[in-house]
Amino acid sequence: MADLILSPLGLGILGLLIGSFLNVVVHRLPAMYMREWWRFDLAEFALADARSWRAAFGARDEPPRELAAASEAIKRHLDGLAPLTLWRPRSRCPECGHAIRALENIPVVSWLVLRGRCSACGTRIAWRYPLLEAATGILFAACAWRFGASAQALVSCAAVALLLPMALIDLEYTLLPDSLTIPLVVLGLVAAAAGWTPVRWGDAATGALVGYGVLWAFGAFWQLALHKANAMAEGDMKMLAGIGALTGWQPIAGALFLAAILGAVVGVGLIALGRHKREVPIPFGPYLALGGLAAVLFPQAIGGFGESLAPLVGL
Repeated sequence: MADLILSPLGLGILGLLIGSFLNVVVHRLPAMYMREWWRFDLAEFALADARSWRAAFGARDEPPRELAAASEAIKRHLDGLAPLTLWRPRSRCPECGHAIRALENIPVVSWLVLRGRCSACGTRIAWRYPLLEAATGILFAACAWRFGASAQALVSCAAVALLLPMALIDLEYTLLPDSLTIPLVVLGLVAAAAGWTPVRWGDAATGALVGYGVLWAFGAFWQLALHKANAMAEGDMKMLAGIGALTGWQPIAGALFLAAILGAVVGVGLIALGRHKREVPIPFGPYLALGGLAAVLFPQAIGGFGESLAPLVGL
């Protein structure tokens, strides 16, 4: 029975189901984070007394009344929102509020049967939903094909389930939530310590440090030497740390090179086509996810890729 569940077919079906839940994560997790950010900002505004106002702005008057009024209005609006978690409320059409029935929530199939539209109001359902479900199913099956019926296959599937929503959330919101990046680091370290992957614990810990450190160093150089805003967000650093914890330090260079090449090609193409403004940062998470997936599935090949490219940059 275990062999059937851990077969490409079994894990592929599981991936389709997990992919359906990942759609909820991609849709709701940013909203949950944004709400918390607004509440945090409101708490900061509440601490804006006359002394801090004068220290910041050099003014002699009190903080403007509009600031307090706006803060109170935002607080009332936040307090009036229904609670939102990954589990509640039940999934529904954002346009008409129609609750999604079980038969309307079958991965990929329901989207095809409904022709990509809400059954109640006819609002179009984005292609992202079936594509994420299908991609998760395919990658879960690929993990089973690559590693067989093993703990390493399950660890790789868990990595897929974390990397895919990171890529989509960062692509849309330029946000890499700690609730996804930190579990990726923990997954790699625990898997190495438990012997679920061939990566030794020391290599996993070194990979996490190298993954975080190399992007931190690049961002610091960019900021200090070139006097420009930090090119790397902390979420990117944590994400690469998680990839390093999963694969060990050896494939880090290859995964990073691959991500950088993909990001550069896509970025230049979008700018050339007028689809992206040159001064607007391009999220790096989607390309790190692709490099990370390649490193998880083919660590030796990606490690060799990094070694072959390292002389080009003097490493």
